Parts: sequence; C-alpha cells; structure tokens
Amino acid sequence: MENRSGTMKRNIISLFGFLLLILLVSSCGRDESGQLVGVMERPTWTGLNPYGMVYVPSGTLHIGQSDQDIFNTYTQKPKSISIQGFFMDDTEITNNEYRQFVHWVRDSIAHTIMGDFKEDEFGNEQLDWEYGLDYSSEDLDEMYYEGDMMLNGKREIDTRAFDYEYQWVDWKKAAHDKSESARASLINKESFNIFPDTLVWIRDFAYSYNEPYTRNYFWHPAFDDYPVVGVDWKQAKAFCHWRTKLWNSFRGEAEPNTEEFRLPTESEWEYAARGGRDMAPYPWGGYYVRNAKGCLLANFKPGRGNYPEDGGLYTVKADAYFANDYGLYNMAGNVAEWTETAFHPNAYAHVHDLNPDLKYDAKDDDPESFKRKVIRGGSWKDVHYFLQTGTRHWEYQDTTKSYIGFRCALTFLGRSIGDF
Repeated sequence: MENRSGTMKRNIISLFGFLLLILLVSSCGRDESGQLVGVMERPTWTGLNPYGMVYVPSGTLHIGQSDQDIFNTYTQKPKSISIQGFFMDDTEITNNEYRQFVHWVRDSIAHTIMGDFKEDEFGNEQLDWEYGLDYSSEDLDEMYYEGDMMLNGKREIDTRAFDYEYQWVDWKKAAHDKSESARASLINKESFNIFPDTLVWIRDFAYSYNEPYTRNYFWHPAFDDYPVVGVDWKQAKAFCHWRTKLWNSFRGEAEPNTEEFRLPTESEWEYAARGGRDMAPYPWGGYYVRNAKGCLLANFKPGRGNYPEDGGLYTVKADAYFANDYGLYNMAGNVAEWTETAFHPNAYAHVHDLNPDLKYDAKDDDPESFKRKVIRGGSWKDVHYFLQTGTRHWEYQDTTKSYIGFRCALTFLGRSIGDF
C-alpha cells in the first residue's frame, strides 16, 4: 500500500513538472527543453466559410465538348484532369454586391478630397472610415457634374472618376526569371474605372428599345438581386482584389493570410458546373433543357424571337431556377461568366492535367487575338448550345456586354474536406 502511494506521489510530481515546463515554454514563446517541437505560438487555423460561397470538393473530371459537337472535338480533345477543392459564389455577383464596391471607391475619393486621414500604428496615413460623409456638402462639388454637363439642374455624381488602383504579383515571371531581377519588376500596377458600362443595353442591340435598362438596371432597387453586367474582365478582377482587401481588413492581422478571391479558371468553372456529374451536358445532369412537365430549366433563348418563354425576357434574379448538386445557381444561362483563363482553340492539347489553366497578361498594344478570355455558361440571349457544360466561348478582355457577368472563387487551404 505504501509503495503504491509513493508511486502515485512520484507520478503527480512528474506530471506537475511537465505542466510547469509547458507553461515556461509557452510563456517565453520558444522551447527551452532542447526538443524539436516546432515554432511555438503559431496562429490557429480553423478554415474558411465565406458568406455566399459553397465548397466544391477536389476531384477528377473529363473536360471537352460533348459528342454532339463532332467538329469541335477535333481541336478541343477530351482530357482527364484533377482539380483542387475551392469555394465558389453560389450565384453570379449581383448589382447590389457590385454596388458595394462602387460605393467604397466613391467614398475613398470623397475622403481623399476632404483630407480625412488618420495615422495607423506605423505612422502611415489611412482613410478614416469612421468619419461620416455628407454628400450634400459643397466641399464635394468636384465629384459632381457642373455647368452644361448637368441635366435639368439635377446634382449627379460624375462616375468617370471612379478609378480603382491595385497591385498584383506576376508569379509565373517570378518562377521562371533566372536573372534575379528586382522584386519591383514582378509587381504590376493597375488603375482604371470600375463603374459598370450601363450603355451596353443600347450598344449590344441595333434598332431595339432598351433605354429603360440603361437608366435603371444597375441603380434601381428592382434589380438589386440581378447579376451585374457591363463589367469587363479587368473590372471583374479588380472586384476580386477589393473583396480580398475587405475580407482581410475584417479578419485583422492576427489571422493567417488567406488566399485571394479571384475569377475561377476555366477548368474549375466546368468542374463546378457539372455538380459532381462527370460528362453531364448540363448542370442539372440531363440531356434536355426541359423537365418532365415541359418547364424550361434555365434562362436562355429557347426559340427564335421567343425570349420570355423561360420566365425571363432579359436577365432574371441570380438565384432563379434550381441549383445544381453543389448548390450553384445559374451555371447555365442568365449571364455568361468571365473566367481567369486566356482563350486558345487548342488549349486542351498542352495544359497540365493538374489544375489546368492558361494565363496571359495581354498588353494594350498586343494583337486583339491575345486579349481573348474564356467565358462560360451561355446567357439569356443565347441558344441552348452555349448552356452546355463543355461548350467553350470567348470575349475580348476589354469589352463589356449586357450578357456577361462573373462570380468569384477562392482556393481551399489544407486537405480537402472529407479526405482522410
């Protein structure tokens, strides 16, 4: 009995000593025991669950046009690829969501005019967002149309000044540059107007009365939940950059750096559109665009001159119709969507089979063919061929259309959900 008691006392003393050692190690931030325990006081990582996004798990799919399009299979040969898990917006970015970006830029300009800055802990000047803005103030008159630019004397903001500037790193150049050039040469700067081109509703259609949509589609609350259009490829990328900045400012410096919001690659888009149904021609999995009751399953042009048969004359709400098996809405129809990928007719022949993508940063003086970017999904004005998950199409990166929008993606960090 005494031996057992003595053993218990020794065990308690040993446990107390071990706990004391842990306390000492954690208090000084480094290990003093001489053991390999890794860097102490690392931030915890509990994963992400971004609002409005759904998780698309890692997996394999066969990309390429369906057998119904025989001639395109000659240049877009089917290929088996693997995709890393990622998050994707469950709907296209809506007018109201993009308006949050526009208002942020507008407020930044107003704060700058007002000289409304404060210093952070490092002494750098930052905009004081807590300071309220009065847009009726005469101090902000330079943001408005004046003189003969005014219509019926109405005070309206001049959106031509809504420029957004951001930086991005050319990782491909960094990986292949053997000259060890200065880091500054790898950093690219972009600055351009981010206000949607509302005139697309007139420009896209000759001899057609669409002026009400030009005046109202982006601003009227009736269209808040409709997909934003009139946004070119670079504006979509600027939105993703701003969204990353917004997310990181909320999480704070104590959280680990996250991946950046971005446009999905073409392969990610096709994989997500299939909803886990490999080789499915449409997001709902079937071979037809109508269900058993004869109802159309997406917003497109079902017949010549018959736009409203599917329930929408132009676009419809971003969450209209049924979602696919991943929970993604309108991966077919409504608006076609920008992807990150540069368009090349024979891209499938040379891209990698692991997270394939083809990137090219087209310059302003490049040939027009270099500025083509892949769009996917078809739109409200397209026939159902363009709604197929394997159909590839493109548009110039600096053009805006009344039938092209976008949604964001975010790479999942860590092992895929559900993996062992």
